[in-house]
Amino acid sequence: MGKPVTMDELAELRAGVSGVVYARGDAGLAHEARCFNTAIVHDPDVVVGARGADDIIAAVAFAARHRLPVFVQATGHGAFAPITEGVLISTRRMGGVSVDPELRMATIGAGARWGAVVDRASRYGLTPITGSSSHVGAVGYTLGGGLGPLARTYGFTADWVRGFTVVTADGRLVRASATEHPDLFWALRGGKGGLGLVVDMDLELVPLKRVYGGGLFYDSEHIEDALRAWVDWVHSLPDTVTSSVALLRFPPIDEVPENLRGRFALHLRFAFIGDERDGERLLAPMRRAAPAFLDLIGDMSTTEIDSIHDDRDQAGPAWDRGMQLTDIDQAFVTALLSRAGAGSDVPFIAIEIRHIGAGATRGASQDTAIGGAGSPFTLVMIGVPVPELFDSVLPQSSDYIVSGILPWIADETNINFLGHVASTQQFASAWPADAFSRLIETRTAWDPEGLFAYPAGPAGGIDG
Repeated sequence: MGKPVTMDELAELRAGVSGVVYARGDAGLAHEARCFNTAIVHDPDVVVGARGADDIIAAVAFAARHRLPVFVQATGHGAFAPITEGVLISTRRMGGVSVDPELRMATIGAGARWGAVVDRASRYGLTPITGSSSHVGAVGYTLGGGLGPLARTYGFTADWVRGFTVVTADGRLVRASATEHPDLFWALRGGKGGLGLVVDMDLELVPLKRVYGGGLFYDSEHIEDALRAWVDWVHSLPDTVTSSVALLRFPPIDEVPENLRGRFALHLRFAFIGDERDGERLLAPMRRAAPAFLDLIGDMSTTEIDSIHDDRDQAGPAWDRGMQLTDIDQAFVTALLSRAGAGSDVPFIAIEIRHIGAGATRGASQDTAIGGAGSPFTLVMIGVPVPELFDSVLPQSSDYIVSGILPWIADETNINFLGHVASTQQFASAWPADAFSRLIETRTAWDPEGLFAYPAGPAGGIDG
C-alpha cells in the first residue's frame, strides 16, 4: 500500500497533466473510470485521463513516488474485477488512427476502437485483422493476441503488429519491435499486461475490400442437426474459411428484434476470403443440413465484418468464462447438448464455439507470447446479465457444463477468452508453461518493483 496522497501532491500532478485528474471522492471519477461491464465499479485513489504520452509519463512517475500500483483502461471491455487502489490511467482520449497506404501500416492510439481503424483503412482498400466487434479497444485486444472472424486465414491480430511505443515503469518512452527491445516486443504480442503502458502500436494491414460472410440462424428444433453437421463440416474447410457457432437464448424483451425474441437458436457465423460463387459452394452443406429461419450471408464490405458475430455494443453487466478445446466430434455434441441444449435450464445467453487452427496455428510458430494458438477450438459461456447471479449461480452452472465436456478441454487457453478468473492456476493456463515463465522473467526485467499491477483480482484491470 502506498502513502496517502495530499491535496498539494494532487495539485502538482494536475499541473503536469494536460488531461484530467480525479481523486477518490471527486464528482468526475466514476464517469472517467466507467467500464463497458457495468457490474464492475472502479474506485481507485486517483484517475488520470491521459491525452498523450507526456500525461502517461507524469502519471507513472507520480505513482512510483507514492508507491501506488498502476492500472490502465481504454474502453473497459476487459474489466472483470474492481480496481480499489492505486492510479488508473484512462487512455480513451488517445484515439488517433493514421494510415500509410504505401507501407500498408496503421498507427493506432492507445484508446482507439477497432471501428475507427477499419474505417480509416478502408479508404485505401485495406483492412486490419480485427476482432468480432468494432466497439472493442484495438490495443488491449491485440495485447492478448486477438482472435477474430478471419483468424483461420490471417491468424491472430498480434501476428500483424510491427511495433509499439511504450511508457516503461521507470518513466521512459521506448520503442518495442523486432529490432528494438525484442524481448519486450515478444511479450507485448500476447502477454496482455504488466509490461508497460502502450501509447500506440503499428499494425500491418491487409489488402482486402470484400468478404463473403454473415450468419445463419437455426430454430430450436433444428439445432442438433445443424450443430452436428457443423462439427463434421469444419474439418473439411480450407484455410480461407473461418466459422463459429453459438447457442443463443434470446430474452422475450422489446430490445430484441421481433424475429429473434424469446427464441432458442443456433447462430452459424461464416467468413470466406474469395468470390461469392465459391463461398456459396463451400457453405452449401450447412444450408442443406437444416432449414435456417434467417439467412444473412452474402457479399459484404470489410467495413461490415462486425455484423458477422453481431456482438452487442451497449454497456451493461457482463459475466463470461472461456476455455479452449481439443478436436471436437459427435460425442462432444451429445455431451454439450445434454447439459445446454433445448429443455435445459442454464443461465447463459450464449455458448459460443469458434473454429480456429489454420492461420492461427501457423502464427504460433512466430516468436510471440500468444497463448492457446495450438488449440483448434474455443468455447465461451456468456451469462445472463444479472449481477446477483455472478458470484455463485453462474460459476456453478458453468462448472456443470464443463464437467460434461472435460475430455475435450485443452490444457491451455487464451487470456482474451478466459473471462472471469478464479485462481492463479487458471490465470497461468492462458499460456504454455514455458511462455508463462518467460513472461514472468520479462515483466521482472522491465518492472522490477511491480508498479504495473497485473493481474488484478486476479486478472481484471487490463483493458481488452
